[in-house]
Amino acid sequence: MCYSSAKFRCFVATQRLSKALAHAGIASRRAAEELIFEGLVTVNGKITLVPQTMVDVAKDVVMYNGKRVRPESKQYFILHKPVGYICTNAPGKKRAIDLIGSVNARLYTVGRLDRDTSGLIILTNDGEFANSVMHPSKKIPKEYLVKVDKEVQHEHLVTMSEGMWVEGAFVKPLSVSKVRRGTLKVIICDGRKREVRRLVEKAGLETVSLTRIRIGGLVLGKLPVGHFRELSERERELLTST
Repeated sequence: MCYSSAKFRCFVATQRLSKALAHAGIASRRAAEELIFEGLVTVNGKITLVPQTMVDVAKDVVMYNGKRVRPESKQYFILHKPVGYICTNAPGKKRAIDLIGSVNARLYTVGRLDRDTSGLIILTNDGEFANSVMHPSKKIPKEYLVKVDKEVQHEHLVTMSEGMWVEGAFVKPLSVSKVRRGTLKVIICDGRKREVRRLVEKAGLETVSLTRIRIGGLVLGKLPVGHFRELSERERELLTST
């Protein structure tokens, strides 16, 4: 495994309760708000239902799920997820997070790749960072390499480029291009469930393998399948710069 022990600074200051939970790695900021609305968070012994409540986790006693919320150093990883692993924190399954090994942080994946899809996935305990990458308003492009069951023809590219309805929304790829006989590249920014596979199927092709090779300006490169490494500050910037 590719792993280094670079350290990240942890800032402690008065901040909104939802942001404090996100910074502590409990959940993304939006998910943290739901936890607060459900009455699962207390501040100094009292249930607090307002995400905008200002707290300092170094001084205030903020509790979630019976444990005190404390700031933790932020961790950021890029993983080449193999086929067969899923992007969940639920126990009892082959999880992408288990490939990272033992780290002193509660990691979760930024977005998802389905079980049968390999490639670039980001793992972190920084809820605010995760939300900045995943939020639909950011429209961060994601590039996939698709191997199909027959030679790609011009009409296949045209059909996929026209887009389609997925999960109640009309989606249209940013670009579709042929790489070689039975391989094409698809760039999307919507990220609907199995969107690329559905576009391929719409064109009358069958997906043999699907690999995500880029998110924004961050590329998978030559990172071997099943391996990971930490993201640099520059790479984190690249995620939202394109």
